[in-house]
Parts: sequence; structure tokens; C-alpha cells
Amino acid sequence: MIDKKWDRRIRRANELASTYPFSAEGLSYYARVATFQKGLYSEIRKALAGSPKISADRPLRDELDLFLLLPRISGFLSMIHEIAPMPLSEAAGSLAEKGPGGWQRAIEDFWHGDAEVDPVMNDDEQIQASDFLDASYSDRLLTWIFLQPYAEYLADHREVAIVDGTPSTCPLCGGKPIVGVLRSEGDGAKKSLICMLCAHEWTFRRIYCPACGEEREPQMAFYSAPEIAHVRVDVCDTCHTYLKSIDLTKTGLAVPVVDELATIPLDLWAREHGYMKLQINLLGT
Repeated sequence: MIDKKWDRRIRRANELASTYPFSAEGLSYYARVATFQKGLYSEIRKALAGSPKISADRPLRDELDLFLLLPRISGFLSMIHEIAPMPLSEAAGSLAEKGPGGWQRAIEDFWHGDAEVDPVMNDDEQIQASDFLDASYSDRLLTWIFLQPYAEYLADHREVAIVDGTPSTCPLCGGKPIVGVLRSEGDGAKKSLICMLCAHEWTFRRIYCPACGEEREPQMAFYSAPEIAHVRVDVCDTCHTYLKSIDLTKTGLAVPVVDELATIPLDLWAREHGYMKLQINLLGT
């Protein structure tokens, strides 16, 4: 079942690369990254087989197994150096040269920090995967990609916790949401959010901004394009942030984290209209 989850992401990326030529390069890159992540997840699962589930009372990021992770990051950096666009490829090479001490610092800084990667702006105020302003940004992006399957494993092997209310950040690890999801419920649709780090999904209010808490309906809106009708841009006119949501009532075969990657024109539209993305994705968009 777990392997099928990763297989769906990889298969969907390859499908959408044919459907959306404008995103083909990024999706092909993501498919190779996800293939590595699937393998890493499997290695982690085997290494931790038989371990008890994490208590629901224990914060997910209290867990960090450096003995498990450090031997595997070198192979990850080699893979990124080989397949990534030039700026990220060079960043992977630079991080590889730092050795185990540098890798440990990068992992601990990300894991015990805010676990987020800030958007990078160019002169046109558009987020670009190639715009890496400094080593600290690129190291955080690389560390995020590497740690994501580990965090997802921990989330999958944690006792179920009862969550009060609808938090704006992940109730398991504190990560920002990377995409919203709409599913059928009664005569309408139920909304949830997916964490950028551990991929945990939690129920969320339909009219509420996860960035600033705005809940006045006139300040909240969404936009979509006929060519990509199942993906919409949820915007807040109070803080001028946006988050894409995938409407599974329109396309049940969609895989939210992958369809979010594929719909670059919606990101361009949002940026042109003055909105900043709440959390960039693994492609830097």
C-alpha cells in the first residue's frame, strides 16, 4: 500500500508531463526525485521494522535518527547533482563537499528550525527554480527534499491523534501546507490541507486563510482556468498570499502534490496579480 502511494505520484508525474508540455521538464525531474524518495522510504521502513509507533503525545520532530540518515545523503546528493537544473546541481555538489559534519548541520538546522523554505524572488518578482540566492537557501531546499520521505514515514507510523480545531500548520510536524484538497461531502466539498514536510493531511475550514487567519468571505477568493479546471488558486486579499487546491470532485485521478507541481501557469497568474505563494514546492515554484 505504501509503495503504491509513491507509484501513484511517479505515474501521475509522467502522465501530466505528456498532458502539460509547459511543465514536462519539471515533472520529469520530479518523477526521478520521487523514485529516489520511494527507495529511501523503503530503506527507512526496513531499518525501523518492528519499532513501536510514535506516541500521539510526542512531537514528530522530536524524532531524528542521524545514524539512519547520514549514510544515505551522499547518494542523494550525487543523484541531484546528476539530474537537477544547473544551479541546484551545483548546490548539491557544494553540499556534498562539506562532508558528514556539514550534512549533519544542514539536517539539524532544517529539522529543528521552522522546516520551511522561503520563496526566492527575481527581478520580475516571479519564483524560479533556478534562482538560488545563497548557499543557505539551496541547502534548505536540498535538505527538505532529502528529509521528506523520512518525515512521511514518521507520520505514517504515528499513533492517531485527536486534533482540536483546524490548525493552519501541520498538527504533526508544524510544517506549512503545500496544497489544499477538495473532496465530496454531502452536497458540497470538504477541504483539507497537505503538509509540505511529512505529507500529513488534515481537515481545514473552507473560508479561512492559513497564512493570516482571515475569515471574512469578501477577502477570500479563488480562481481557475478552463484548461486546468480541477486546480484552483485560493487567494487572500488581506495578506496577499495564495495556495493552490486540487478539486478531486472534478478529477478523481489527480494526485494533489503532483498536480500542484504541474500547473505552473496558475503560479504565474497569481504572481502577476500580486500574490505570494504560502509555500513553494519541490521545484521551487
